[in-house]
Order: sequence, then structure tokens, then C-alpha cells
Amino acid sequence: MAYLEINNVSKGFGSGTARSEILKGINLHVNDGEFVAILGYSGVGKSTLMNLIAGLEEPDKGEILVNGKKVKGPHPDRGLVFQNYSLLPWLSVYGNVGIAVNQIYKGTKYFERRSMIKRAIERVNLGDASYKKPGELSGGMRQRNSVARTLSMNPKLLLLDEPLSALDALTRSVIQDQILEIKKTEGQTVVLITNDVDEGLYMADRIIPLSIGPEATLGPEVQNLNPYPRDRREINSAVEYQKLRHEIIRFLLDEKEKEKAKTNNGPVTLPNIKPMDISKHSPSYFKGLRPKPKKELSTSS
Repeated sequence: MAYLEINNVSKGFGSGTARSEILKGINLHVNDGEFVAILGYSGVGKSTLMNLIAGLEEPDKGEILVNGKKVKGPHPDRGLVFQNYSLLPWLSVYGNVGIAVNQIYKGTKYFERRSMIKRAIERVNLGDASYKKPGELSGGMRQRNSVARTLSMNPKLLLLDEPLSALDALTRSVIQDQILEIKKTEGQTVVLITNDVDEGLYMADRIIPLSIGPEATLGPEVQNLNPYPRDRREINSAVEYQKLRHEIIRFLLDEKEKEKAKTNNGPVTLPNIKPMDISKHSPSYFKGLRPKPKKELSTSS
């Protein structure tokens, strides 16, 4: 049985003419310990899908199951790492992680909770910066602090909502490797949302593109059989890697062309204007409609 099941899920926002259908007919099964990347353009509904899995939103249709239980709201078994850091600026690295631990493990003894916090911080190599506040950290360190906070809850399902998109390429690659190392050690099931094809191919077992909405749905999945650990230099030059990359990019470009075609050739709604029957009016009526000439300003002093 799949650890995560998304069955015929649809989601929209608004009502009446302002209604926007974001997702439609989403079906996805993720096995225990699997790493799946959902890839697509910005604004197509990737974060909406992630919020549904996390329990922050409810689907309009369909259902989502985690470990056989229907998702009915947020739960510690699902840890979500946001695109922004979401750190409290007045707390240190230790304090930001401690918020999660103290909330989830209220009944646990103090020294045990302290050990959990330290372990989560060390897993992302922030031990030497545990006393620093977000304003004293680089972007990469802030994101690692966010990852540590999520990991401190020991979630079985790790949800990554474009957590590395704001980072430079070098920092991004370092944190990618740290996440993969953590997954190898802890064995979580991982769902990654990204708009980076190379990131998806480097990290995931399966890559599934999301079509461009409205009513976005999942496209054909790509199985990534490259074994872990993956060497960036080797896979970039591998024929199989280039084939998979080309397949995903082709789907995304085709989606963009479809969107352009809809925009350029779609139906045009004309204003509801009724022509005037001039036979019902005398000539004097139209004289009154003529604009009066503007008076010229006097230049005399």
C-alpha cells in the first residue's frame, strides 16, 4: 500500500464568475521511502497541491490519505519546509528549532527535548551557529535552520515546497546533498515541489510534471533509475540523464505553447451594445449631442 495516496483531487478558489479552478483530477501514489518531485512553472498550483497534502487546505473533491488515514488537517507526521524561511527573527537557531520540539513533545523531559533540538541542528551542520539569530545568518544557513526545525518533529513524510529556489547555485547544491543524506539516514518519504528540472532529476526517484492551468493536472511521470549517491558531473554527461531531461522539458514547452494558443486564439467577449434607431429622433435631438466648442483663453493682461 502506498504511504501517500492522492485520489482524484480537485481544488479551486473564489465563487461565481470570480471562481478559479486550480487543480483537477490529481492522482498520485507515493510508496514508503520514495522521493517524488513534482515539477512545473510558477503559478500553476504546485504550492496549492503541497498545502493540500500538508492539511493546510481541504480539497473540493477527492481525498488524500497518509499511511491509510484521511488527511483532515496538519499533523506532525507531515513536515513542511516552506519556500521562505519562516523564522522568528528574535530567536536563535536553537530557539527556532526549539519552538517545534517544545510544541510537539510537551510531555517529554527537558534534557530529552534539548537533545532533540541539538540533533536536528547538527544534522544540517549548524552546530557552531546555534546561538545566532536569523539576521546574522546567510540565506543558505536560514534555510538549513528551517529544514532543521521541520526535521526536529521527526516527520514520516517530508514536504519540500521549493525550499531552495531563493539560493545561489552553489549553496543550493550543498543543501540538496544534505537533504539526500538526511533522507538516507532517516528513511523518510519525500515530496519535492520545484521548477528546476535538474534539481528534480538529481534528487528524486520519480519526476512528475504539472500541466499549466486552469484545471492543472499531473502529466506523464519519468522514472529516474540513476543510483544513489549521484555524482553531478557523471549524470550531467550521461545519455540516459539527457534523455530524461529532454522528455520533461519537451512536456513543459508543449504546455507553454498550448497556453499561448489559448491566449491568442481564445474567444473574444464583445460588450453588450444595442445600436440606436436614429429614425425615432428628430434632427434637433442630435444637435444637442454635439460637444460645445471650448472657449479660447484670453492672452490679454
